[in-house]
Amino acid sequence: MDKTDAILCQLLLANSRLPYRELADKLNLSVTAVHKRIQSLVEAGVIRKFTAKISLGALNAVHIVIFGTSKLASLQGLDAKLAWHGSIYWLALGGGNIVYIGAYLKGISELESLVNYVKDAAGIPEPTVGVTSFTPVYILSQKDSGTVLYNLDYEIIRSLKDASRKSTAQIAEELRVSAKTVRRRLSRLIAQGLIELSIEWYPDASNDIITIFHIHLKPEADKNEVNTYFRKYSPNMFFCWGFSNIPNFLLAFVWTSTMKELQSIRRTLEQEETVQSITSNVLFAGHIFETWRDNILEK
Repeated sequence: MDKTDAILCQLLLANSRLPYRELADKLNLSVTAVHKRIQSLVEAGVIRKFTAKISLGALNAVHIVIFGTSKLASLQGLDAKLAWHGSIYWLALGGGNIVYIGAYLKGISELESLVNYVKDAAGIPEPTVGVTSFTPVYILSQKDSGTVLYNLDYEIIRSLKDASRKSTAQIAEELRVSAKTVRRRLSRLIAQGLIELSIEWYPDASNDIITIFHIHLKPEADKNEVNTYFRKYSPNMFFCWGFSNIPNFLLAFVWTSTMKELQSIRRTLEQEETVQSITSNVLFAGHIFETWRDNILEK
């Protein structure tokens, strides 16, 4: 990937239904060039799916990130064990047997059983557990407290589940309703933050370097610094999480094409006034799993 591909992936992570013309305008490219880039990313396996899900806000779900050093002799087969759980949606493996796991919980009461499962399955006796205080920066919309999902809304999201760039005409034909109805319903879902339109993104399929930065902020730092960092270091910083239960700590996912670029970004970030220290782990593999959140659409 080059920086244009990185920006393109960020735009699709935020909204995988963005029209080619809008993507082209944002990237200062032709529509044909954008189409070719997306096709290349799909063929390389960097983009596996264009997805649609019910938003975390609509489900009142809790987003958890667990990470730590695994004591397992081999991490081979760990993805199969975690995929079975039903709440774990993401696994990333880093150097030194560092394991990162993301999960969606229906409620905080499920946290203890999840942590116990991860300790045993991933061999992490002392995991760090973070409850995200906000969704990743690339998810732009938020739920309106007065909104409701209706049967047709579920059917539209189900239709887009693994093909979110499907046209409104295709959805309408599939659901046997008018294209106008689909457009109106879909616009409402997007405007009220009830749907998450994104991609399954596998940057490890390319030759690029994906690194997780553990950023420790100074005690007086404002948590809103995450937005400043994201804007300043984009497109290299893909997204960043903060945690309600871990003060002054951020996890940032950074893309670079060379180790030299990675070193430069780390040095610059370390010099930020609000940063106390940084540790970094280069990732070498990632996995995405379906969860109860996806299965809701099948009921």
